Amino acid sequence: MKYILLFQLSVLLLLKVETSFGQDPEFTQFYATPIYTNPAMAGTGQCDGGGRAVLNYRNQWPSLPGTFVTSAFSYDQHFDKIGGGIGLLAVRDQAGEGLLTSTNLSGIYSYQLRVNKKFTMRFGLEAQFGMRSIDWKKLRFEDQIDPAKGFVNPTSEPYIGNQISYANFGTGFLAYTPKFYGGIAVHNLIEPNQSFYGDPKAIVPRRYTAHAGVVVPLDKRKQPKATFSPNILFMLQNKFTQINAGFYINRGPLVTGLWFRQTLGEEKNPDALIVLVGFRKDKFKFGYSFDLTVSQARAAARGSHEVSTGIEWCAKQRPRKYPKFSCPDF
Repeated sequence: MKYILLFQLSVLLLLKVETSFGQDPEFTQFYATPIYTNPAMAGTGQCDGGGRAVLNYRNQWPSLPGTFVTSAFSYDQHFDKIGGGIGLLAVRDQAGEGLLTSTNLSGIYSYQLRVNKKFTMRFGLEAQFGMRSIDWKKLRFEDQIDPAKGFVNPTSEPYIGNQISYANFGTGFLAYTPKFYGGIAVHNLIEPNQSFYGDPKAIVPRRYTAHAGVVVPLDKRKQPKATFSPNILFMLQNKFTQINAGFYINRGPLVTGLWFRQTLGEEKNPDALIVLVGFRKDKFKFGYSFDLTVSQARAAARGSHEVSTGIEWCAKQRPRKYPKFSCPDF
C-alpha cells in the first residue's frame, strides 16, 4: 500500500505542473560535467587544446522506488581559428522508473580572451533544444481501481499528449590563472515552459551557478605531482539554494575528495557528505562518488551514486594562444 500511495503522489506531482516549477538535474562531480556546469568551460581540456569526451551517470536515492536517473555525454575542444572552444552536450533525466523523461541537446561556443601571460577569461553561449515526454501507459488514476482486482478499469482522465519540446539558452563566464579559477553561469535564460497542459506558469526557472577554486602544490617540482585544491560551488534556482564546499587531493594518477552539501534558502538543512575517488592515467579518467545523506530523509534515501569516465586527446598542433586551465577532473 505504501508503494501505491508513493506512486500516486509522484503522479500528482508530475501532472500538477500548473502550480509547480521544474528544476534542473545536478551532478556531484560538477567538474566532470564541465560544460553542463558552465558553458564557458568549452575548450578547456588539459591536453594542449585538444578534445575531450565525457560520460556521466547518476543514480539518485536508489533505495527509493522510481526516483531519478541522470546521464550525460559531452564533447568539447579548443580551436584557434574560431578564437575559442566548441561543445556538444546531451543530458537525459528519467524520473518515476521512466514515467517522466527529459532530454536536452545543446551546442556551445566559448570565446577566449587572453588578458596577459597568466590571466585568461572565457565567455560562453549555449543554445539548447529540450524535449519532455511522459509514458501515459504507466500512469494510474483513482477511477481505474477495482477493490478486488486493482488497477484494471479504463480511466476517464483526458489524454494530454506524450511529448512537448522547447528552445532554451544559457551563458557563462570563466576567469583563471595557473593557480586560481572561478566562474559564473546562468541557465534557462528565457525560462522555458514545460507544461503538458500549456499553462504559462509552468516554467523552468533560471539556474544561477558560481564556482571557484585554487590549486596549491604539495611539492616543489615545476610540474607538481601532488596538489591540494579547495573548491566551492553555489547554486540558486527559484527557491532552491545550495552550497557545495570541499577539496580535492591529487597525488600522481589518484584523486580523492571530500565534500559537504548544504541547502539554504527557506529550508536550511544539511544535505549530504560526499566522498570521491578518481583515477587518471594518460588520456583516460574514471571517477566514482557517493553522496551519504545526512538530512532527515536519510532513513529512506540513504545515498546516491555517481560515475564519470572520459578520454582526452591532444591537438595535432598546439594552439599558439592556449593557456592551460588547471581545473580538477571530477
